[in-house]
Amino acid sequence: MHLVCVTGPPAVGKMTVGRAVCDLTGFRLFHNHMSIEPLLGVYDFGTPSFQRINGLIRREVIAESVVADLPGLVFTFAIDLDHPGDLAQLHELVEPVERAGAPIDVVELYAPQDVRLAREGGTDRMDHKRSKRDVEWARSHVVDLESRARLNTDPARDGEQLLPGHRHLRLDNAHGDARATAERVVDELGLPRL
Repeated sequence: MHLVCVTGPPAVGKMTVGRAVCDLTGFRLFHNHMSIEPLLGVYDFGTPSFQRINGLIRREVIAESVVADLPGLVFTFAIDLDHPGDLAQLHELVEPVERAGAPIDVVELYAPQDVRLAREGGTDRMDHKRSKRDVEWARSHVVDLESRARLNTDPARDGEQLLPGHRHLRLDNAHGDARATAERVVDELGLPRL
């Protein structure tokens, strides 16, 4: 199984690009809100219970994808690069894939905040992310989160990477053409096409 980790800040296009990569490759998509949304009816976002169960779901889906011998899985997430717990959780999530000796690639998307704020309220986000349907809250969440978390790597930091030892592709996704970004991902990583 090939794991493609798509990361970046909210509304950068992780799910949309991930879906386009899957359309080109036949990989399966596990976007971050697939584990978030079901839990929000029970636990408040970010509480210890929410974090524990969300992490458990993600670990099990990724581990079972290896066992199920899927051709590939595209997993989307946001991570605070300055939070050691977030980095440790990412390493824990990919550990079953590493143990199996399967390839892991990181695709990091970035776009200016004003572009991402304009995307809040878009049909795709509203359809797949119930928690984003309050557009004003979603926009304020983007601003608040970025005021206290670093969600993209800094190329000036000696080639900083999320998962050292694995390929890391950093792409500007401000243009909003998910298919074009997915084509670059598939081409630059040499992913198999359908």
